[in-house]
Amino acid sequence: MDPKLIGEILSGLMFFGIIGFLMLGFPVAFSLAGVSLLFGAVGMWFGVFDPSNFGSLAGRYIGFMTNEVLVAVPLFIFMGVMLERSKIAEQLLLTMGKLFGNVRGGLAMSVIIVGALLAASTGVVGATVVTMGLISLPAMLRAGYDPKLATGVICASGTLGQIIPPSTVLIFMGDMLSGINAQVQMAKGNFAPVPVSVGDLFAGAILPGLLLVVLYLAWTIFKSIVSPESCPATPVPPEGKKDLFKEVIVALVPPLVLILAVLGSILGGIATPTEAASVGAVGAMILAALRWRLSFRVLREAAVSTASITSMVFIILFGASVFSIVFRLMGGENLVHEFLSGLPGGTLAAVAVVMFIMFLLGFILDTFEIIFIVIPITAPILLNLGVDPVWLGVLVGVNLQTSFLTPPFGFSLFYLRGVAPPSVTTGMIYKGIIPFVCLQLVALAIMFAFPEIATWLPRWIYS
Repeated sequence: MDPKLIGEILSGLMFFGIIGFLMLGFPVAFSLAGVSLLFGAVGMWFGVFDPSNFGSLAGRYIGFMTNEVLVAVPLFIFMGVMLERSKIAEQLLLTMGKLFGNVRGGLAMSVIIVGALLAASTGVVGATVVTMGLISLPAMLRAGYDPKLATGVICASGTLGQIIPPSTVLIFMGDMLSGINAQVQMAKGNFAPVPVSVGDLFAGAILPGLLLVVLYLAWTIFKSIVSPESCPATPVPPEGKKDLFKEVIVALVPPLVLILAVLGSILGGIATPTEAASVGAVGAMILAALRWRLSFRVLREAAVSTASITSMVFIILFGASVFSIVFRLMGGENLVHEFLSGLPGGTLAAVAVVMFIMFLLGFILDTFEIIFIVIPITAPILLNLGVDPVWLGVLVGVNLQTSFLTPPFGFSLFYLRGVAPPSVTTGMIYKGIIPFVCLQLVALAIMFAFPEIATWLPRWIYS
C-alpha cells in the first residue's frame, strides 16, 4: 500500500481515537499526548513517521513559556478572579435589577447587560454563571419567571466572556493565527505580510459581541410580548428607588473605567495586551481594596485559582503540540487540504464545513481543546485559500460559545446546575439554552453573510 495513504489513514484514525478517549472520560491533555504517541509508534512501524520529529517539542514548549503575548493569559484570569472576589458582579446585578424591575422581562434584561459588562471586565465564564445563578436565579423564580427562560438567559449571558474582549480564547487564537498567517504568506512569496495581532481580534470581536447582546435582548423582549407570564415585571417599592441614581453610578463607573483602561489602551495602540492585562490586574486589586475586600486571604485565593486555571489551559496546549506534530507529519494536513480545497462551493464552503465540524465538536469538547486541535490543522488551509484571519478567528470565537451551552458537556450547564435549587431540573436547563444556541447560530450566519462586522473595526482603528 502507498505509504502516503497509510499515513493519511492513521491520521484520520488518530483524530477519531482521541475523541473516543475523551468521551470515555480520560483527561484531555493526557489523551491528546498519549493517543498521539501510540499512533506515532504505529506510524513508525509502517515507516510513515520518524520519531526524531519529537525533538522539536522542547523548543515549542520553551516558546510557549517565553511568549510575551501568552503572559497576558494568567494576568487577565487574575483580573477576573479578583473582580469576582470584590463582589462587583453582585452589586451590578442588584442595581440593574432595580433599574429594569418595572419592565416586563426587566430582570432577564439586567442579567444580559450585566453579563456583557462582566465579560468585558472579567472574562471568567464559570465565575460569571455561578454568581448570576446564585443572585439572579432565585429572584427570577420568586418573581414568577419561567425556569427555562431564567436558566437560559443566565447560561447564555455568562458565556459572553468567550467572545467579548479581553477573552483568553482570543489571546490564544490571535497568537496562533499570527504565526500561521505569517507562514502561509511567506509560502506564497509575500515576505512582508500584514501582521495579525491579538489587538486585531479584540477589535474584530467587539461588534459580534454586541450583536449577540442585541439578539439576546431582542429575544427577551419578544418573550415579554408573546408570553408575558414567562417574564413578569418586578416593580421596585418607592423606598427601593431612593438613591437609585447614586447606586447605578457606584455600580457602573468602576468596571467601566477598568474596561476603558484595558481595552482602550490595547485598541488605541498605547499598550500591548500583556501590558494592558498588567494594568487590569492592578486595577482589579485597587477596586477590591476600595470595597474593603482586599486581604492576604483574598490575594492567596485569587493567585491559587489563577494558577489552577492557567495550568489547565497550558497543559492542554502542551498535549495538543504532540498531536499536531504526529498528525501533520503523518500526512493528516494533506488529507485535510485535499478535503477542504476539493469541496464544491470553494472557499466559503470550506469555512462552512470547518464551522460545522467545530459546532459538533462543541457537544463533546471544551473550547480550548477544540482550538488547540482544529486551528493548527484547518487554519493553514483556509488562510491559503484567501480567508481573512481576523474574520476566521472571530467566527471561531462566536461558534465556540455554543460549546459552553450544548449538552452533554456544556460547562455553563454544569456551573448553573451546581447552584440552582432542586425545583429547577436539569431538563429545564437543557431546554432553556435551546433558543440561545439558535441565536448564536443566527449571529454566526449574519457574520458569515457580512464579514465586515468582524473586519471593519480593526481596519478602521489600525489604518
